[in-house]
Amino acid sequence: MHISRRKILAASGAVGVAALIPLRASKAAGDVLRIGAPLPLTGALSPEGTKLRQGYEVWLEAVNKAGGIKAGSSTLKVELVFNDYQSNTPKAVQLAEKLVVDDKVDFLFSPFGSGAAKAASAVAEKHGVPMLASSASSAEVFDQGYKNLFGLYTDNSTLSEPLADLVAQRLPAVRRVAILARNDLYPLSLAGEFEKSAKKRGLEVVYFEKYAIGALDHSAALAQMRAAKPDWIVVTGYINDLILARKQMGDLALSASVVTMINGPAYQEWIDAVGPLAENITTASWFHPVLRYRSEDIFGSTERFVELFKARHGSEPDFTQASGAAVGVILQQAVERAGSADRAAVRAELAKGGFKTFFGPISFGPSGMANSYVPPAYQIQDGKVRVLLPDEVRTSDFRAGVK
Repeated sequence: MHISRRKILAASGAVGVAALIPLRASKAAGDVLRIGAPLPLTGALSPEGTKLRQGYEVWLEAVNKAGGIKAGSSTLKVELVFNDYQSNTPKAVQLAEKLVVDDKVDFLFSPFGSGAAKAASAVAEKHGVPMLASSASSAEVFDQGYKNLFGLYTDNSTLSEPLADLVAQRLPAVRRVAILARNDLYPLSLAGEFEKSAKKRGLEVVYFEKYAIGALDHSAALAQMRAAKPDWIVVTGYINDLILARKQMGDLALSASVVTMINGPAYQEWIDAVGPLAENITTASWFHPVLRYRSEDIFGSTERFVELFKARHGSEPDFTQASGAAVGVILQQAVERAGSADRAAVRAELAKGGFKTFFGPISFGPSGMANSYVPPAYQIQDGKVRVLLPDEVRTSDFRAGVK
């Protein structure tokens, strides 16, 4: 296939291979490692899909500029094969199958989010292809007994528990909790963890409702929530969901001592979209550029990754962008340890864990889910993301009250 043809395909969204990669004759030549990456590049989840792709490409550029991945006596250049599943989970599964069977990729990066990652993991398991999930944090993704699924994120309870501790310690008058969740695997699982964390501390959950995927109006649910008179409001979903929810909360004058929204407020575009309504919103995620890890990956440190990302994209990376690069460095280290691209050997190295990355120290539990670090909690203060927890990376103190 001529390089211009590949560019045409990338532009169409059917398949994208990073332009930095020279065309290789075949895997049999022993010099190319191919990774399949189904992504939601169009549709409701396109902001997140674009971010993942940006993270992948920063890693891809760094590793190929350094000559590739050393695997024993060989050095492998890396190709990423992108497919757009248009934010449709069944299509993500179909494209994962295509990547393995037709495109002959060696390894997989998962689709975005817990629901699509869980669905696509069946394809990886069937074909014995190790798949790294960059953005799946629901325990339900990892309860299938699969041996080829490895998740970068810690369990959702590692987001809800620190925030619930903070609320209980700093605001003892908070007693009533209201939760609104996107009816999708990850947001619903996360909402369930917040419910458990609240009840564990003796708080009363006075409202818990779900909204449909693609919902364009939350006003009825938010009016019901306001009637419940909550002290702490929790809304789960993705960027577009939470932009709409926060704006409609403002329209309805719905406020509380604490408002937590995940995932959205850690993104600069969310802050820009809601403006002053972002103030004092709390959130949590698995990465922030303020972290200062020394690493054994291609970047060498969090600071160096942030520097390279800013040079390519003109802004600091958020946690989704960092997640894309992180699964790359983990797979790279596993291949280097294994000394080959043999799937069984790489799978064994992934299971051993102990990866020192710019994202944090990564090891996987028996289910394949990361269990080796504590994700930070944040609050938007003066239009900026401030780190509240853990203490070793804290940049600001918690502020109560959301208008």
